[in-house]
Amino acid sequence: MSRAARALLWPAVATALAFAILVTLGAWQVRRLGEKEALIARVEGRAHVAPAELPAGERWGSILPADYEFTHVRASGHYADTGDALIFMKPPEGLGTEPGYMVVTPFALSSGGVVLVERGFAPVSRAEDLAGRAPPKGEVEISGLLRAPQTRNMFTPADTPEKRIWFTRDPAAIAAALGLAGAAPFTLALEAPSSAGPSGFPRLVPAAPEFVNNHLSYAFTWFSLAGALLVVFALYARGKLVREH
Repeated sequence: MSRAARALLWPAVATALAFAILVTLGAWQVRRLGEKEALIARVEGRAHVAPAELPAGERWGSILPADYEFTHVRASGHYADTGDALIFMKPPEGLGTEPGYMVVTPFALSSGGVVLVERGFAPVSRAEDLAGRAPPKGEVEISGLLRAPQTRNMFTPADTPEKRIWFTRDPAAIAAALGLAGAAPFTLALEAPSSAGPSGFPRLVPAAPEFVNNHLSYAFTWFSLAGALLVVFALYARGKLVREH
């Protein structure tokens, strides 16, 4: 083996290792692209069809979030008089800059049981207006999208159930704090009819998700870097061999 070839051995090993890592990252992004597209298709298929009946109460103990998240449903019943829960959130697009709360109200189902209904957004300055955000009285039919509980992380503030304020969508904890028996393990994000009180709040918030899907561009970036790495090594090796001769 010539001296130039020996000098290229370790650079070649390093290049091969880096190339393998870049290609693996690109392939992972391609796989994530397929998963994301399947998720988008599944959610859009659920969210944009005619609403079906809310899952029966006897299924609530075994139903999984993957089975119902963003399912379009309808339900009949009446809003309970137990009061609301408030989930802190940033203002939705088009509703100013003041943060506020998702107003969540128990809804007693005609078929039995209770589902927590996300009625819409109220800014902090209007959240204490209990009469102004009161839901409609009497029997009504509502429709919307089912939402799974949210997970917490180390940066999520602690809830204050005594003030009925939460920082994640946690139907089990909210139901327990409100003293609700037989509550569904999911919430229903209202879409119609509006349940805004006399003040005009809470205001409906679009529940259909907007997915960010950049996996194709990420895959292209990793594969491009892998190709560029090979070109750079080839030019480097060619220069070494030419100088040797």
